[in-house]
Amino acid sequence: MVEFFYEEIDDLNLDVNVYQEWLSLVCLKEGKALGDISVVFCSDEYLLGLNIKHLNHDYYTDIITFDYYTSPVSGDLFISVERVLDNAGTHNIQFDVELKRVIVHGVLHLLGYGDKEELDIKVIRAKEDFYISLC
Repeated sequence: MVEFFYEEIDDLNLDVNVYQEWLSLVCLKEGKALGDISVVFCSDEYLLGLNIKHLNHDYYTDIITFDYYTSPVSGDLFISVERVLDNAGTHNIQFDVELKRVIVHGVLHLLGYGDKEELDIKVIRAKEDFYISLC
């Protein structure tokens, strides 16, 4: 089940059922079942605090993913709405498209995909594009 939460920002009024179906499809296509995923939308400062506390990284990011189980796929996605807005402007794309990219990026991490090596980045970006096209 996918659930949305908000920390230090207003509700985005997203249709959780759309995301539930979409992320279930992503997991199914990857050969896994969707478990419980919490998506916490938050401010830059809130996410920076988590980044420092849990990862010892003192910089802003758009998402931090905490993986709990690989089967079914479960975890918490903490997403800075400010970073998503900034990224959308930088890449000249709609906010909702960039938001989907960040959400599916986190789910792909939960599915075991990395983004530290150049080849891994190419793979995860291609998967993001593919799965966004299905939503």
